[in-house]
Amino acid sequence: MAPAPFLTTDDYLRTPETLQPAELVYGALRVADAPAVRHQQAVCAFHLALAPHVRERRLGRVLLSPLDVILDWDRALILQPDLVFISHARWHVRRQKIVGAPDLVLEVLSPQPRIGQMQERVAWFAEYGVREIWLLHQLSDHFEVLRTDGGRVVATEVFDSLTPIKSNVFPEFRRTVDDILQE
Repeated sequence: MAPAPFLTTDDYLRTPETLQPAELVYGALRVADAPAVRHQQAVCAFHLALAPHVRERRLGRVLLSPLDVILDWDRALILQPDLVFISHARWHVRRQKIVGAPDLVLEVLSPQPRIGQMQERVAWFAEYGVREIWLLHQLSDHFEVLRTDGGRVVATEVFDSLTPIKSNVFPEFRRTVDDILQE
């Protein structure tokens, strides 16, 4: 069996869009099955909670996957986080794709595996300058906020489903996971 071809960012962007989640990791195409209903419900619930907060304060934009986030054009690193927040200062769009690190990403961790390992994804988000990484663990409903600085995770805070989330990116956002998921 021949090895999978190496794709550049330009090659990836020329491929036809599909409904399957796909990412490019240093030139290697990774494809996964579509997410489960419960996963998508959680992503939508967080979008419904964050979008008005961001819009009312004119902070930037909250966007849902599937959406390519090009962390490194030259090294062909393109991820599709479940949800991203991008402040006006970081709003860089090229060919209808986000180029550069969002301020915040949310990943919903489901029993169904994601593309790649979460540890490597977190490392990339930190390395390329995502300020906060939010992780919702669906099986336990606990929630983690990982804060980054200098290309690495410098603090992790864990919240149960009834404790308001604390965020440096959204200091006025004080909702609980339980409240968000019940909407």
